[in-house]
Amino acid sequence: MQETQFRLGTRGSPLARAQAHEVRDRLCKTHGLDESAVEIIIIKTTGDAITDKPLADVGGKGLFTKEIEEALLAKTIDLAVHSMKDVETTLPEGLAIEALLPREDVRDAFISLTFSDLNELPSGARVGTSSLRRRAQLKRARPDIEVIDFRGNVGTRLEKLRSGLADATFLACAGLNRLGLSDTITAAIEPDVMLPAVAQGAIGLQIRQGDSKTKALVSALNDTTTSVCVAAERAFLKVLDGSCRTPIAGLATLQHGELTFTGETLSPDGQKHLGTKTSGPVANAQEIGEHAAQDLLDRGAKALIG
Repeated sequence: MQETQFRLGTRGSPLARAQAHEVRDRLCKTHGLDESAVEIIIIKTTGDAITDKPLADVGGKGLFTKEIEEALLAKTIDLAVHSMKDVETTLPEGLAIEALLPREDVRDAFISLTFSDLNELPSGARVGTSSLRRRAQLKRARPDIEVIDFRGNVGTRLEKLRSGLADATFLACAGLNRLGLSDTITAAIEPDVMLPAVAQGAIGLQIRQGDSKTKALVSALNDTTTSVCVAAERAFLKVLDGSCRTPIAGLATLQHGELTFTGETLSPDGQKHLGTKTSGPVANAQEIGEHAAQDLLDRGAKALIG
């Protein structure tokens, strides 16, 4: 049995643990390590501790990463595993996202025990979600639907649905697939109907700058296509200065060396909407995202995002 070579920090939710185990398994397979060489350390974040109010009201995006990044800087862990849609666009000084795993399904999942898809929901149906983006997109598509707040991890939200608190809910297909819960997906919603969150479905591996040992291990796991697409999406979000209080969506896709980016922002009630679509060479991924954001700003996006 090998001694622990490095320590991997993650949140404690079932999905976070599944992602951490995927990273450990990939590291071991790539480098011929025993599982004992990678110690998984569970870190409780502020976002995990707050269960009684919307995250947008208490700080937003960084709530699921702050304590893990602090542990990384304090050298109590060597590697942090994040869902990239939770990661701030400006990282703490001294830290870097070194690799992204191959991206899972980017789509949102419509889940209902009664109705087959979004269009089948009757007027007045109750849909549970904690996402401002999904709330705004739903209100734009179906202003006749009542949206209620659904907090908690995947299992908690599915249990709330089963208990009858709502007629339907939304979760990310990626998370359900990683948890082996694909059979709970009633219908996957195509991006042209509900554009996903920036970096949805992507797992990021964060290290300390200057840690050459961990960098050498982690960089071998990087998926180039995912990295390029997420770079464009995060550049878009950064220019817009988006937060969890802001309904913003963005998706980049790559085909034959050309990157296509689609982005949008909405008012919280979904009644106002600005969208953009652009494409260009993959080498210009970051600039494509930045230009898409500037296009929205030039057309009045500040009035929507505050």
